[in-house]
Amino acid sequence: MSRISVTPRGRLLRIVAACAVLLALIGYGLAQLLTGGPGAPRCTVRANGQSYSLSPEQAVNAATISAVGDARGLPERAVTIALATAMQESGLRNIHHGDRDSLGLFQQRPTQGWGSAAQITDPVYAAGKFYDHLVQVPGYSRLPLTVAAQKVQRSGFPQAYAKHEPDATLLASGLTGRAESSFSCTTSPGDGKPGNPSAVRAKLSREFGTTVQPAVTGGGGAGAARRGAGRTLTVPVGPVQEAPDDAPGRRGWELASWAVAHASELRIESVAFDGRVWTAEDSRDGWRKSGTAGASGDSVRITTLG
Repeated sequence: MSRISVTPRGRLLRIVAACAVLLALIGYGLAQLLTGGPGAPRCTVRANGQSYSLSPEQAVNAATISAVGDARGLPERAVTIALATAMQESGLRNIHHGDRDSLGLFQQRPTQGWGSAAQITDPVYAAGKFYDHLVQVPGYSRLPLTVAAQKVQRSGFPQAYAKHEPDATLLASGLTGRAESSFSCTTSPGDGKPGNPSAVRAKLSREFGTTVQPAVTGGGGAGAARRGAGRTLTVPVGPVQEAPDDAPGRRGWELASWAVAHASELRIESVAFDGRVWTAEDSRDGWRKSGTAGASGDSVRITTLG
């Protein structure tokens, strides 16, 4: 029997090929770990033929940044600048590490007077501090985004914010309600834990300030009352502070988008507004026309899981 000899060069090629396959498998595994795998919950904003997707964690933080801007009566441009900054600094994640003592969504530093570590890692506080500094920049809404962001952040890479402007602009349009029903999330199968309307109400009030005063009500109609009594928040809507003539549509979609972004965190079963409804059960269908009561244009109805 003849024996096939393998040259050193042949062995090297085989080793290189094996390493390449191994690295590819490792890369695929890491991608699945980081993204949650195929079909993992995602949030997406779609408007004007464009789309941008992010994880539920990122969506919660983005919605909080938008809500805090609204509570301060700031224009959509301020929200866009804040979102682009957080995209660059933390990837819209509330991280507890960074360069030197940088922390949180905006990588703010306790030693530079931004607040304590506990405060900076509170997204509501961090967004508020960013806006505090932004509004001190003369004409910030007319400046190039990267210039406005840099005047707040004092980054060593001032041009880095610019690349996030298109996605931040699109995301802001959905979260502020300008692009109605454009923001939606998919959810994973629930773990059976019920929601808490009081937790939703408290978070709404904290992030939007005194502009939201929801009341717990029953459902709309006998069937809905059986399913949702005591679990539904009816949130009256009015004009956004930036555009008082745009009532109540834009304000309603802002609140509705916020609720959908927080659906997994706050165990929200459904959100209804202006003839449309989003449900956790059919979340992959996004916003659908509602044939039931409760999806009016003068209030947003948020029902938690029972």
